[in-house]
Amino acid sequence: MTKIQRKLSLAGMAGLSFLIVIAQTSSASAMHIMEGFLPLGWAVFWWVLTLPFLVIGLRSLSHLTREHPDLKLLLALAGAFSFVLSALKIPSVTGSCSHPTGTGLGAILFKPSAMTVLGSLVLLFQAILLAHGGLTTLGANAFSMAIVGPWVAYSTYRFFLKQGQPKMGVFSAAALGNLLTYLVTSLQLALAFPAANGGIMASFLKFAGIFALTQIPLAISEGLLTVLVWNWLQSYASAELDTLKSLQPQG
Repeated sequence: MTKIQRKLSLAGMAGLSFLIVIAQTSSASAMHIMEGFLPLGWAVFWWVLTLPFLVIGLRSLSHLTREHPDLKLLLALAGAFSFVLSALKIPSVTGSCSHPTGTGLGAILFKPSAMTVLGSLVLLFQAILLAHGGLTTLGANAFSMAIVGPWVAYSTYRFFLKQGQPKMGVFSAAALGNLLTYLVTSLQLALAFPAANGGIMASFLKFAGIFALTQIPLAISEGLLTVLVWNWLQSYASAELDTLKSLQPQG
C-alpha cells in the first residue's frame, strides 16, 4: 500500500469515528464523574495531581509531532478511537456511568504521556460538546482515564511483549487499562463520599462492586476491539508502526 493510500485510510477511519460520535449526541447524558458532583476540595485535589502529568505530556507530544510529523494522522486516530469508545455509556453508579475508555491503544502506540494529553482533550470536548463529565471534575476524570489507565495499559503491553505475546499484550493492555480506570474512579468517589458505616473502604467496595457488573464485560469487549484495530493498523499503517517501534525502549 502506498503512503497516500495509508494516509487516506487513516483519515477515513478517524473521520468515521467522529461521525459516529456526532450521530449519538442527541441522546447524550452525563457520564464520567458529572459536573459539580465532587466536593470542591476533592475537585481541586485531583486537578493538582493531574496538571504535572499534563505538562509532561504536552512536552512529549510536542517533541513527537515536531520530530515525526508523519505520525499526526495516527495520533488523530488514537484520539478519535478514545473519543468514540468513551462516549458509549451505560448508566451505573449515581453521578457516573460505565463505558469503554479507548486509551489503551494510544498508550501502546505513543506511550502514556502522550495519551494523557489526548485523553484529557477527549474529556474536555465531551464535557463541552456532549455534556459528558464536567469542567470541575475534569481533573478527577483525567487522572483515572488519561493517566492511570494509560500507564497500566502501557506497562501491561510491555510485559507481554517481553514474553513474545504482542497480541495478548494488546488485549490485556486495553482491558486492564479500562478496569483500573474504574477502580480509581471508585476510589475517587469513596474518598469524597465515605460510607457512614465502614468509611472509605466500605464505600469503595460498594462503588467498585456496582461498576463491576457492567465494566468487566465492557473491558473484555474493549480488549477484543483494540486487537481488531491493531490488526488493521498492521495492514494499513505498517510504516507508521515501524516508526513508533523504533522509538520504543528495547528489551
